[in-house]
Amino acid sequence: MAFLQARDTIHGQEGRAYATIDGQVEEMFYIKSLEASAEKQKTEIKTLGKRGTQHKAAGWSGTGTMTIYYVTSRFRQQMLNYIKNGVDTYFDVQVVNEDPASGVGKQTVILRDVNLNKVILAKLDTDSEALDEEVEFTFEDVDIIDQFGTPTLG
Repeated sequence: MAFLQARDTIHGQEGRAYATIDGQVEEMFYIKSLEASAEKQKTEIKTLGKRGTQHKAAGWSGTGTMTIYYVTSRFRQQMLNYIKNGVDTYFDVQVVNEDPASGVGKQTVILRDVNLNKVILAKLDTDSEALDEEVEFTFEDVDIIDQFGTPTLG
């Protein structure tokens, strides 16, 4: 019986992320976690001869969250620019998963036209050893530049 070898799993700290904002590339070293999902939007279809309801894909929506250490004002500045001037910012985020101990190689995903939903403007917490914040976002497109290879089965 074949099985996935533990050495081919990807360690969560073995990765990096970059934001391209207004043509400038910034390494997002302050990320604790990031998760982005694409969800299909489906319509219900009823047809003659079938009692059940069928479903047809009719689009998709990209959403995500990232938890970051509270050490950058970049996203607060974007929100402030929208609040004060009505100027919204869209940017790309490139996420690279690459664990040198794994034999599956790396995966590079680019989230296109990321737009922030909610930003913490100020935060204090006497119980926290390191302040962090959760940032929700949407994105309009996605590309997979590099794909994981096939793991060696044991």
